[in-house]
Amino acid sequence: MKYETVIGLEVHVQIDTKTKIFCSCSTQFGTPANENTCPICLGMPGVLPVLNKRFLESSMRACLATHCTIEPMNRFARKNYFYPDLPKGYQISQFELPLGTCGHININVDGTKKRIGLTRIHMEEDAGKLIHGENLGNPGKSYVDFNRTGVPLCEVVSEPDMRSAEEARAYLLELKSILEYTEVSDCNMEEGSFRCDANVSIRPIGLKEFGTRTELKNLNSFKFIQKAIEYEVDRQTNILDQGDTVKQETRLYDADRGETFPMRSKEEAHDYRYFPDPDLVPIIIDEAWVEELQKTIPELPEQKRERFVSSYGIPEYDTGVLTSSKLLADYFEQCASLFPQPKIISNWIMGDLLRELKKDGKDIADCPISPSALVDLLKLIDSGTISGNIAKGVFEEMYQTKKPADSIVEEKGLKQITDSSAIEKIVDEVIQANPSQVEEFKGGKEKVIGFLVGQVMKQSKGKANPGMVNKLLKEKMS
Repeated sequence: MKYETVIGLEVHVQIDTKTKIFCSCSTQFGTPANENTCPICLGMPGVLPVLNKRFLESSMRACLATHCTIEPMNRFARKNYFYPDLPKGYQISQFELPLGTCGHININVDGTKKRIGLTRIHMEEDAGKLIHGENLGNPGKSYVDFNRTGVPLCEVVSEPDMRSAEEARAYLLELKSILEYTEVSDCNMEEGSFRCDANVSIRPIGLKEFGTRTELKNLNSFKFIQKAIEYEVDRQTNILDQGDTVKQETRLYDADRGETFPMRSKEEAHDYRYFPDPDLVPIIIDEAWVEELQKTIPELPEQKRERFVSSYGIPEYDTGVLTSSKLLADYFEQCASLFPQPKIISNWIMGDLLRELKKDGKDIADCPISPSALVDLLKLIDSGTISGNIAKGVFEEMYQTKKPADSIVEEKGLKQITDSSAIEKIVDEVIQANPSQVEEFKGGKEKVIGFLVGQVMKQSKGKANPGMVNKLLKEKMS
């Protein structure tokens, strides 16, 4: 029996604020355990939460950027469950009246475009963090760090519209880009600012009813998300093929083993006993406020991709890479404003520049080569001062030393030889040293000229103008 995969994603996004959702404690990552706490986020008796306005506005911007309808009235609820990292015994979240509803995100997988619906975006506070003694050299004990308690989160809940792990990955990348473009979140997965839970089920092709789903919890890298979903689909397929039934449960992914394993049976909404939080009044949002925030939404990744194709004439693949982050897109546009050859710029950014950054684990924000410095290098190639091959070496030195291209070229004597008499002398020597290849060329085997050009370039230490070398070789051998 053939099955169809059904995937819905719940993404927890830490909103970029300096303070927590209901108190003035810092949200700074990496501080000593339990330092960023106070009676409010620890849930002490007699305290009252006060909503962070910056958090609310950023959450509204996230709704607008994902085409959600911002509900004119929404409110917080208490989600009751007991766990050591939840000091109040409940989490302040939203339930029946969320902030945003009925949105969508467009994705592109292998040239096929698809719209993924968003059920809702709601606001909530984060829980704390358990630290197990094995990581502290004290096995058998566990410790609680409440620094994350009360950190402001938006939960973005998709419709079950994705049908493969590839679509899930594409959706997450697009959502991450949107949130970064709008400066709602830094989406730092290593610091827990962008965490994903995946609801995965399969059903026989053609069947409308959903199969029993499992929830994959706390996935924190795009690679692991895709692998976890692929493993879970295979696991459920094997279960159904054997005539058994899939259990509804929450599972975790073991990256070392490449497997998912059970965490607990899956709770339903009624298990949490939601009820409106009596300490927080409903939030009333008027249309004027929404319109004011709508004006602050920048050009989003999808719009920028369309503009890059129409304005710069570069392929869709290139635009996908260049707009993957706002800073990278800005870098490209600064280069294009100084050197109007966008495809050449795109090739250098996607090839040499991103390769070096990836090798060093750096982001474009930390790039040692500025847009103007890269353009200066490209202008040296365009003017014939250096060849493309020499430029590769110059680029590497620019990246390592931050020296300008013309200084490196001058210091190392890398200027291209354009004196036809000097090149002609080397060409004559190469022709004389390779008579068999010359005869092959005369016999109609034109591809052999590549070998001869290579010999000339080698003898000139890469400085000879390749165009002149080609022309002189053909003239002399003909």
